[in-house]
Amino acid sequence: MILELSHVTKKIKGVTVLDDISLSLSSGHIYGIKGKNGSGKTMLMRAIAGLIRLSDGSVVWDGKVLHKDISSPESIGVLIENPAFLPGYTGRKNLELLASLKGGTPREQIDEALLAVGLDPKDRRTYRKYSLGMKQRLGIACAIMEHPKLILLDEPINAIDEKGVPQISNLLHHEKERGALIILTCHDTEELYQLADTVIFLEEGKLCGQSKVIALEK
Repeated sequence: MILELSHVTKKIKGVTVLDDISLSLSSGHIYGIKGKNGSGKTMLMRAIAGLIRLSDGSVVWDGKVLHKDISSPESIGVLIENPAFLPGYTGRKNLELLASLKGGTPREQIDEALLAVGLDPKDRRTYRKYSLGMKQRLGIACAIMEHPKLILLDEPINAIDEKGVPQISNLLHHEKERGALIILTCHDTEELYQLADTVIFLEEGKLCGQSKVIALEK
């Protein structure tokens, strides 16, 4: 499947935060977005997810135009900024409730997602008792539990301990091999190059280029 961004532009109160961005991204790849704070990384993810309306340009997923043919990409998993869950429920219960809003995901599939990110499906602790790392893991599990075709992850490694980073990396590469199109940001340049096949560079809302990651770097 193909994600096409054509002249994507977003202005907020007269300030251009995304400036004429055009990209063509394919399934079965991991794309990393690199840029300083304020470069437009998260805003671009929000545009792709259909969470904002563009000032100009278009986002087309599988031939369907966002906010025209569809309100958001079909078959999408999203973790943008801080994940938010119900504090009085366990991680598993939170995922079950979210899955029920979309028609339900088999419990075995939810448990599989939890285990994949290093969480115990039988853990009875409520979300309010989770560490920052556990909350981040739950957010990633939520994004991948339905085996979506498009996965957007804003700083997925944030708050993950050193031992957990390879686990999340392996998970993302498994999702890529499954055929998902993955787009992520990561403030750690070394980790970004370990995770991504192609790195997209943004500066002040403008696309500055792309670079394929040499396999030996992984």
